[in-house]
Amino acid sequence: MRNSPFWWVFIGFMVLLDIYIFQAVRFLSQNLPGKTKTFIYSGYWIISAAAIIILIVLPFLHFEKQARITRATIFSMIAGFFFAKLIAAVFFLFDDVRRGIQWAVSKLFQQGTGAEAAAAGDKISRSAFLSWAGMIAGGGLFGTLVYGFRNKYRYQVKRHKLAFSNLPKSFKGVKLVHISDIHSGSFTDKEAVMKGVYKVMQEKPDLILFTGDLVNNVADEMKDYMDVFNKLEAPLGVYSTLGNHDYGDYTSWDSEEEKAANLDKLKSIHGELGWRLMMNEHVSIEKNGEKIALLGIENWSAKARFPKYGDLEKAHYGTDDHSFKILLSHDPSHWKAEVCSDYQDIDLMMAGHTHGMQFGVEIPGFRWSPVQYVYNEWAGLYEKRPADKAGKKQYLYVNRGFGFIGYPGRVGILPEITVIELA
Repeated sequence: MRNSPFWWVFIGFMVLLDIYIFQAVRFLSQNLPGKTKTFIYSGYWIISAAAIIILIVLPFLHFEKQARITRATIFSMIAGFFFAKLIAAVFFLFDDVRRGIQWAVSKLFQQGTGAEAAAAGDKISRSAFLSWAGMIAGGGLFGTLVYGFRNKYRYQVKRHKLAFSNLPKSFKGVKLVHISDIHSGSFTDKEAVMKGVYKVMQEKPDLILFTGDLVNNVADEMKDYMDVFNKLEAPLGVYSTLGNHDYGDYTSWDSEEEKAANLDKLKSIHGELGWRLMMNEHVSIEKNGEKIALLGIENWSAKARFPKYGDLEKAHYGTDDHSFKILLSHDPSHWKAEVCSDYQDIDLMMAGHTHGMQFGVEIPGFRWSPVQYVYNEWAGLYEKRPADKAGKKQYLYVNRGFGFIGYPGRVGILPEITVIELA
């Protein structure tokens, strides 16, 4: 990253953005006393220069776990500062375009001498309204991101009751709890995480399902949280699968053998927690002599930048005698790419991965997140009717994530514990 031409282009863009924003700062502070202006100008450039210097230096530094979390927080604040400026710049650019058009019109249509036209053009000043609007919008975004730091452990419970005509009677009323994307390497407050686990157990689930990303990069991130997540228990079992972060693809290894050993260790951690890790396979879950099939595959994504380790054909083989099927698959893009078209007998798929981007708006009747421009199914419940199966529905549930990664907070999209009652 540090040697990437794109990285240095980005740094250069930040410098140009700082210079552009500073013109608006000068305009809005032009009537202030000299000492106040000096304080504002100095503060602006000290903060801006510090942000750029930190971005340049960070890739060269190596951190232990806690220091890496501090690094992520600092980087998130710098990123928030950058996007705040970018939003403010949109307002300023709109104002500059407006003034440019007015100036051009005055040049073309102003009656009188060229000197008079120039004088008229000079009177087209920057709009204080748009400048203040830009500052407020940018400042509001930055303030919102800072506020979001306190939301990363505010676990919300989302409840759904789903009816299926082909569900065996013994499973009517079964309560399953779905969690995803724990990302233990991001946690800094063990007590807060424990409260989230207790919240799961207060639901008295019959079945617990976890859909991947137990860690950020390495298995050792779970070391301090084994005695937290081993509290998850359910009469019908705790089942899990892998997510894209679990394979160690996003960190450097001395050898392929070391990377493979890390994955093996992570797999054994699932077993030590008492979880049944599903690796392109299925199990029969039995209750009162009736059974349903639970399928679990490794990470499979329809997005090019994410891997396809999963093999649904292998997991699905031998499930024809099960009238009802649940699939654990980390990436929701898998649903429409393969499940809905080729495996229409899968009734319910559980996924995670998107985190709802940890940023967005969710109010009754409306929800939005930037992640929706990448994933059509990014949070909550989705349904589809197979064309050749009258009356049948296939459901997908996308969990918003139990943990967090990158930005150490959440704005609008809170960490989730999903409770689904089968009916």
